Formats: sequence, C-alpha cells, structure tokens
Amino acid sequence: MNNSIRELAFVTSGQIGSDGDGVKLTRLIGTADLDMIDPFLLFDSFESDQANDYIGGFPSHPHRGFETVTYMINGKVRHKDSMGNEGVIEPNGVQWMTAGKGVVHSEMPEQQHGLLRGLQLWVNLPKTHKMTEPAYQEFDESKISTETTNGHTLNIVAGKTNLGTQGVIHNEHVQPTYLDVFLTGTEPFEQTLEENHNAFIYVISGEVSVGINQAKLGERQLGVLTKGKQVRVEVTNTNKDSRFLLVAAKPLNEPVARSGPFVMNSHKELRQAFDDFSNNRF
Repeated sequence: MNNSIRELAFVTSGQIGSDGDGVKLTRLIGTADLDMIDPFLLFDSFESDQANDYIGGFPSHPHRGFETVTYMINGKVRHKDSMGNEGVIEPNGVQWMTAGKGVVHSEMPEQQHGLLRGLQLWVNLPKTHKMTEPAYQEFDESKISTETTNGHTLNIVAGKTNLGTQGVIHNEHVQPTYLDVFLTGTEPFEQTLEENHNAFIYVISGEVSVGINQAKLGERQLGVLTKGKQVRVEVTNTNKDSRFLLVAAKPLNEPVARSGPFVMNSHKELRQAFDDFSNNRF
C-alpha cells in the first residue's frame, strides 16, 4: 500500500433531523457517530422539493466563535444580518461568514416551490480570533474559479489545485481546501493536500471509489480520509458521472466548548456568550 495515498477511514450517512423553523436536513458532522473533524464542527445537507420541508427557513439566530460556509446546489436562499448585510445565495454560489465576536442572522428560502438543496459547514476559529469582527466572503457562480483536468470539472471555492488554480475564499486560520468536483470518464481525479490536514469527501451524486483500496462511497455519504499527501477518486460506473466535495483544513488542536449557536474554548466563555446575547451586546 502507498502510504501517501489517503484512504477511507470512516463512512457515515448521517442522521436525519430538522433545524431552524422545521427545515428537514441530514446532519453528517456533529452527531453521536461523528462529533467533529477538527476544525470542522458541523456539516448539514438540506434537500427537498416539498416546500413544507424548507419554507420555514432559518429565522434570526445568533452565532459566535466560528465560521459558517453555505454552498447551494439547487434553489436560492436569502440572508440578512444584524449589521445590515443582505444577499441571495444561488446554485454554485458560496457564502463564507466569519461570525467572530457575534452576529445575528437569518437564512430564508427565496422560493415558494421547487427543489432546494444546499450544504452548510461550520469551521472553527482559533482562540486568537474567536472575538474578531464579523465578516463575509460571498461569491456567486460567475466568480467561483473553475478548472477542467482529465475531463473532470472543478469549482474551486478554497485552496489550490494541482494545476495551480486558486479558490476565491481567503482564510489563513485553517488554510482550507473546498473543491466541488464533477467526475466523468475513466481517469482518476487526484489532488495533493497538506499531509497533516484533516479531510473528508461528501458525495453529492453518483458513487465513487477512494484510494488504492478503491473503497466505495455512495450518494449522500460522507467519508473521512486518513492522513496522507494524495487524494485519489474514481467513478465506479463509467456510464454514470459523479459529483463530490473534497474538503480539508489544518486542525486547530484546541479545546472546544460548544452549545447551540456558540463555539468557544471554555464553558466560562460560553456562559459569557449567552449573557452577551441576552443583553443585546452582539
């Protein structure tokens, strides 16, 4: 076995649940089976063509101490926040929000019917930046970097590909990689990562095989990868294309104290977060 090639270490289909005002979703990180993949705290997939499953959206709620990454596959979501920011995230668009010391925001569907499908990832902030000023990086599909290699098409949200294409997101805290890969044909997809970065793959559609062992990862499954320098992914059926996310980042290796919408380093800091929110100090 080539130890530089990352293999599948753990596979999960997540837990079905709901959040916000009854939005049905599948939680893949942040469960009893998979608590976190440092620095990734939570990963949700919400998907339905039934308006009752999503129309309530995510009304105003607070965050402190981490970043939220919203990436849309189908449909549109409008966000507003306590600082006066507002916008609409559309398919293949991304919003990377740094909650920092505190923000109150809402995420509501910008549609009454049809398919709504999106992904939200929570990325921890280091202790030194948990109380930084809130900030946004938001890009629509036209601004996302793209690349075609070996017949595969990539949307590069963050990080750098083997061919040198740079993603649009800037983040020095955890140096993330966030690639949306459309996998076609028989050629494998390969990507170099920092060896110490934690990484996972989430299959949006189709089925893929991972690593030298060619372990299978199916549609709507998340696979945690072993450490290593190289990621190698292939389609399992050459007559059917597949699409997946490859996400990686540098672990923070810091204590994590979290409760609901707040993620800090200690329970004392959590209590302060709740107190600050209750007393309108966000």
